[in-house]
Amino acid sequence: MRYVSFRDTHDALRVGAIARDDPTVVLDLTADVPKGPHGPMRRLIEAASVGAWTAEEALRTATELPRADVVLIAPVPEPSKIVAAPVNYRNHQEEMSSDSQIDALGVFLKAPSSVTGHESVVRLPYTDRRFDQEGEFAVVIGRQARHVRAADALQHVFGFTSLLDMTMRGGEDRSVRKSFDTFTPMGPTLVTPDEVQEIDELELKLWVNGTLRQRADLADLIWDVPRLIAYASSVMTLFPGDVVTTGTPEGVGGVRDGDRIELEITGLDRLAVGVSSAGAVACPTLGAGRGPRPPSELTPVRPRT
Repeated sequence: MRYVSFRDTHDALRVGAIARDDPTVVLDLTADVPKGPHGPMRRLIEAASVGAWTAEEALRTATELPRADVVLIAPVPEPSKIVAAPVNYRNHQEEMSSDSQIDALGVFLKAPSSVTGHESVVRLPYTDRRFDQEGEFAVVIGRQARHVRAADALQHVFGFTSLLDMTMRGGEDRSVRKSFDTFTPMGPTLVTPDEVQEIDELELKLWVNGTLRQRADLADLIWDVPRLIAYASSVMTLFPGDVVTTGTPEGVGGVRDGDRIELEITGLDRLAVGVSSAGAVACPTLGAGRGPRPPSELTPVRPRT
């Protein structure tokens, strides 16, 4: 199943699925989702985790909408948290000349308010700082997870999505540099595991203005998805709808006003966003020239072997 979130003409959040037999149709599932305090996607995932909702029943009464008339937003527009992995590819560690990687760094959090969707605009806040694109494979938690074993971790996953971890370079804390509004584009769809190959078989590619910048095999992750989920769940409770993102490979590079970023991962739908510096001002903090330092030139893309 490929789930989506969107807003109706009254700006209310809704949840749907792309029709299996006709990708030009969105099936609106909102009416069948149990009521609750959260948005419809989180309620759907929570209900599905305890057997109180099934896609098969909801699809029988779903309303069909032309996909061309639906403006998609991030598939999970309001996660309780975004857990992110720093330096989780060795080639990226080399690229950043970093002494440390995830083994020493653990994980960090991104603000849920940084989430945005497919074909949205990443807004660069400052005129005097470098901002980089970082393409990542992300998982959405389907069942509450606390102290889960790596061997059981994938049983707690609802689906997968593409994610951009936009980053300001400097010495400020990671959670600050990566949490500006619009700095976590996600989507366009949330794809259930039955429609995706084994994670180790997936390939990630990212383009800026049509030029390939990043290419990696997910098999090259230092901490694979089960280990990452297990560790994160030992630190904090993961709730249905939470996002765990796996880190970026080599090939990070600066983005500027007018750029277009596209991210594609095997089995997932392509995520695309624009970049704008409209309204940018001088940065008020003094971290420039400090912290992790990417190369001034783009790292050449390595061919797949």
